[in-house]
Amino acid sequence: MGATLAGWLQILLLVSVLAASYRPLGDLLARTLTDRGHWRVERALYRLGGVDGDADQTWPGYLRSLLAFAAVSVLFLYGFLRLQNHLPLSIGMPPVPADGAFNTAVSFATNTNWQWYSGETTLGHLAQMAGLAVQNFLSAAMGIAVAAALLRGFTRRQTDRVGNFWTDLTRITVRVLLPLAFVFAIVLVAGGAIQNFHGVREITTLSGDTQALTGGPVASQEAIKQLGTNGGGFYAANSAHPFENPTALTNIIEIYLLLVIPVSLPRAFGRLVGDQRQGYAILTVMVLIWAVSVAIVTANEVHGAGSPAGHAAGGMLEGKEQRLGVWASALFAVSTTLTSCGAVNSAHDSFTPGGGGMLIFNMLLGEIAPGGVGSGLYGILVLAVVAVFVAGLMVGRTPEYLGKKLGGREMKFASLYILTTPALVLVGTASAMASRGARAKVLNTGEHGYSEILYAFGSAANNNGSAFAGLAAGGTWYNTALGLAMLFGRFLPIVFVLALAGSLARQRPVPVTAGTLPTHRPQFVGLLVGVVLIIVGLTYFPALSLGPIAEALS
Repeated sequence: MGATLAGWLQILLLVSVLAASYRPLGDLLARTLTDRGHWRVERALYRLGGVDGDADQTWPGYLRSLLAFAAVSVLFLYGFLRLQNHLPLSIGMPPVPADGAFNTAVSFATNTNWQWYSGETTLGHLAQMAGLAVQNFLSAAMGIAVAAALLRGFTRRQTDRVGNFWTDLTRITVRVLLPLAFVFAIVLVAGGAIQNFHGVREITTLSGDTQALTGGPVASQEAIKQLGTNGGGFYAANSAHPFENPTALTNIIEIYLLLVIPVSLPRAFGRLVGDQRQGYAILTVMVLIWAVSVAIVTANEVHGAGSPAGHAAGGMLEGKEQRLGVWASALFAVSTTLTSCGAVNSAHDSFTPGGGGMLIFNMLLGEIAPGGVGSGLYGILVLAVVAVFVAGLMVGRTPEYLGKKLGGREMKFASLYILTTPALVLVGTASAMASRGARAKVLNTGEHGYSEILYAFGSAANNNGSAFAGLAAGGTWYNTALGLAMLFGRFLPIVFVLALAGSLARQRPVPVTAGTLPTHRPQFVGLLVGVVLIIVGLTYFPALSLGPIAEALS
């Protein structure tokens, strides 16, 4: 009874603080994306980069800037990891192997933060701070920038311009991510997370044994890891490690951080399109999917098969931190898999078949409830375009969304966006199952072993980064295959989103008539939820049937 009450109270607390943040943070994001002025530090950065902060780009120009920046980020981080033994604060760490450096560089530049390694035994402090943490800021800002370009596509008329990538990237980083990360790094330090430059130290445990513990600048990386829905942990145990996530209070703070920007972006969307009802409709879809997922996973973990002792303590404790409990682990797991955040405070591989299967399904949805920073909003808006098109077909009328007609060109871009990730997930999973060497890396047999591979490619292609730990995903094959899945899973959808933004921006707005589908009412919310579930169900149901569904039924 006590565990149940505590579980409900933490959900209520989380929802309350997110609701309180919705308006102020959403308004801040809207002002950041629409302000015509530049801060002094921003102008200095523009001069340093040789860019014109007032220039407006076409969608191909915006895309070229984004891809060029991403390529430089990958190359810089790859070189950083390969040469880390020659850099200060390396704390004796050797250079990262070539395949591992490629995987990690792609992982952090794509906001995936998939980790094949243990951070405390692989990376020095400078690599963590100046390599990984910097990409945590920039990759998150890139996602919001793409969402901003799509919103301009809806709000602008008869133009081929969708904004300036460099301006968007700089403003989001300087005005939103850096201040919030600074504040919450201090909050986490106050809560017990460590922040130092200690190397490896030998300590004596209570039983008299010795153990090697690595210190480091953990709290500062933890804050942006959650805030930017990045997920890469300083330690292998990620947010289950007491140095990263010391208490139940810091656990709620970390869940709040990974949700707060994606939850607030619909407010910015409503302000930019001039109709807050549109933002509330999108937020309602996100909340409904999140709430149902929390209920399913929590029910499976509380009532799933387990030891009597575990149930006496509140449910399935296998793979879960006792200081946090089952409810907190389920809440964190759902929130991290419904955003593009790979942070974990428990071992997802130890969840029940029903609970673990729901976590896989969360990622395969495209992480839109509320999704990653920026990527969740532009992902659900693409699905909203599809929902409006479906409704138009049903009534025999040209579909319109937010004053823009949705014709064959727009639907091609939306369809390609939707098909890209499933192709990467299913082809990647099939390739791994067909490879004897890749199958040998799976530590479990049968349905669960297959689920571990499906989870890995679902996580990589959707830029999540969490994993079922039963898959030994290091080595050349997985580092290369998953690296490519992350790369294409991030940038191919962005190509189609920016192309859609450009197509919408060129149109002349059409007036609302009696035949226009209202996209702010409960009927549209239900239609959009149905489109989300049907598209994912039809795409992934056979793959899920071979893994988590079969395991649950057995």
